[in-house]
Amino acid sequence: MRVTIVGAGIAGLSTAWWLAKLGHDITLIEQGSIPNPLAASGDRHRMIRRAYGDADGYARTIAEAFDSWDLLWNDLGVSHYANCGVLGISQRVGDGAELFRAGLDRMKFEYEQLDPREAAERYPFLDPATFRYAYLDHDGGALFSERIARDMKAWLKMRGAEIRTHTKVLAVDARTASVRLEDDTLIAADRLVVTAGAWTLQLFPALAENLMTYRNAVAYMEPPADLEDAWSNAPAIVDIGGDSDGYVLPPVEGVGLKFGAGVHRSSAPDPDANRVAAPGEGDSLRRLFSPPFGRIDEYTVTEVKTCAYTFTADKRFFSKRIGNTLVVSACSGHGYKFGAAIGRRVAQALDTDDDAMLARWLRAETV
Repeated sequence: MRVTIVGAGIAGLSTAWWLAKLGHDITLIEQGSIPNPLAASGDRHRMIRRAYGDADGYARTIAEAFDSWDLLWNDLGVSHYANCGVLGISQRVGDGAELFRAGLDRMKFEYEQLDPREAAERYPFLDPATFRYAYLDHDGGALFSERIARDMKAWLKMRGAEIRTHTKVLAVDARTASVRLEDDTLIAADRLVVTAGAWTLQLFPALAENLMTYRNAVAYMEPPADLEDAWSNAPAIVDIGGDSDGYVLPPVEGVGLKFGAGVHRSSAPDPDANRVAAPGEGDSLRRLFSPPFGRIDEYTVTEVKTCAYTFTADKRFFSKRIGNTLVVSACSGHGYKFGAAIGRRVAQALDTDDDAMLARWLRAETV
């Protein structure tokens, strides 16, 4: 079967990976480079964690995600994952971090609970006067997204896939599984998969009733010199508590300390607009992390990177078959950790034409 895939983020790359393993003929089209620094699955490292708040279906599915990554590492011959653990920090009753911990309890996942003094002794960048407790899940950590994309591209080329980078798709004929490129070239296939992330609505504007696009940014930081060792041995932080939806990826394997916060996001009907960080944007992000971090004014912003995501109202993944085209969106900023598993499931759905099972799995309704 000939399959064209539009969008080479983690969902598109993983779909191409598994379809190639099944023996299909793959054409992968990406409007930028691979990795694309402007895409939702760009950047240097992303978090994978078992804590999922009240989304128990996704918490159960995380085992399949880890298994799928292991299959990918086996094919690539290298692992791009650091199991540094995942920390949650609760500042007040009922905050995001507490909801994540309650989810771990319901799933009967083991973790280590720390009172503020214990947590600050272990992680001296924390201010123990500003939070109620912390907890450490020893399973989870950082996926190195840029390295993953580069190696998957190389693997696909070795398997004979046609890869077109810096190639923009202007229009899609969903019925005939064909696309028109900006130079008016037409590419037809037996099946078309669109994994274009925040650019999906440019090809399928009618899906605006299902998908919303947001812009966000992350800031890379240099901590005070006396805290560098503490951070170099720190886990990822799934939620800092309070109201910011703040999270942290630690400096690990040569990748820097990264801060991000859900509260920083804004609506972005045009995913190409406002992609240069605004003056002071990194400092605005930095200030969201005090509390629970002490001495936050001593951290230096070294880089700010913007990103664009698709979201759904219920924060679940999205898929829809339109003619001979399958549109898939790994929605709501939490898609990367499931990326390898999503590719396997999409490829299997194309092989079996079982769209209903795929949709249930993507919505975490089958586990």
